[in-house]
Amino acid sequence: MARTGRNNGDGTRAWLTRETCAGVMRLLSAAGQAVLSEVPLANGRRADVMAVTARGEITIVEVKSSAEDFRADGKWPDYLPFCDRFYFAVPAHLPHDLTPVDEGLIVADRWGGEIIRKAVRRTLPAARRKALLIQFAHVSATRLQRLQDSLITQNRENGKTGAFPIPREEI
Repeated sequence: MARTGRNNGDGTRAWLTRETCAGVMRLLSAAGQAVLSEVPLANGRRADVMAVTARGEITIVEVKSSAEDFRADGKWPDYLPFCDRFYFAVPAHLPHDLTPVDEGLIVADRWGGEIIRKAVRRTLPAARRKALLIQFAHVSATRLQRLQDSLITQNRENGKTGAFPIPREEI
């Protein structure tokens, strides 16, 4: 369950969004799902969090950091055709009744989260699922390559050698 307490960050919506997103990602990862943030979709939207189960089921989470953020954003239905499950995620201080009761709800902070309301199970068409899984794999591989390149550069600057900067057992 997410911890509650004082805000140790800068208190901005961006900070709350990052903290909530981190907790959501920890929650879903602990449940055995592969998780990415900021995943572009074919309709031009960007999922705050996307997770994939070992069976290829796709969850999208839209993070909301304030009541104003939720009220000003009517784009969340655009995510529904791209997932089997859809959740809103909010920090603990936000009222739960802001989000539609037909959609899932996660309360999270930087340490983790808790599913308050389970998401409705939808079934993606096979062709869309395949396209999304390819997109997820492509984004994952691209980000891993960028991380490896960055680590190789850091190692060279620090006088270290080695072709594979991330220990293989960590991948």
